[in-house]
Amino acid sequence: MIVLDKAILSDDIKYVCFSCDLEKCKGTCCEEGDCGAPLDDEEIGIMEDIIDEVKPYMEKEGLEIIERDGVFDVDFEGDFVTPLVNFKQCAFVYYENEIAFCAIEKAFLEGKIKFRKPLSCHLYPIRIKKHDTFDAINYHRWEICSHAREKGDAESIPLYKYLKEPLVRCYGEDWYNTLCDEINSKP
Repeated sequence: MIVLDKAILSDDIKYVCFSCDLEKCKGTCCEEGDCGAPLDDEEIGIMEDIIDEVKPYMEKEGLEIIERDGVFDVDFEGDFVTPLVNFKQCAFVYYENEIAFCAIEKAFLEGKIKFRKPLSCHLYPIRIKKHDTFDAINYHRWEICSHAREKGDAESIPLYKYLKEPLVRCYGEDWYNTLCDEINSKP
C-alpha cells in the first residue's frame, strides 16, 4: 500500500502492467458493466454545457437516450453515472472499425470542447472511492482487459506510468512526481 497525502493506493498501481490494446478488446469496457461510468457533480454540469458539441459524434441510440433522459443517470447505489443504451453500453459510445470509442473524447480531440471525458473513464482501470478523509485508489481487474495486461507486460508499462495523464489531471503534477519518487525509492 502507498499512502500519499490523502490518497491510499493499492500496490497494484506499481506492480500491474497495463496498456490498452483496442485492436483486441474493441473498447469493450465502454460496452459492458453493471452501470455507466461514475460521474461527479461538476462533470455533470460540464457535460450539460458541452452536449451540443458532442451530439454530432454520438450513435443514434445513445443520442435518443441523452435527449430523453439527460447526460447522467443514477446507479443502484445512488451514485451518478453515464446513461446506458439497453442497460449495457455507455450512451456516449461511437464506433470506428467495430471499436468502441468515446464521443466526448472525439469532440475534445477535434478541438470542439475542452473537457476530455469523465475522469473515471480516463483513469480506467483505476477506480477511486472517495471517503471523508482519504481517497482509496484501486486497480479494477476485469477479464475483458486481459489483452491490456499482456501488452503492458510485453512493454513493461506499470499502471502508474500508463495512467500518468489522468493521475496528473486528478491530483496534480507535484503529487504524481512524488508518487514516482515513492515507488522508485522502494524495491
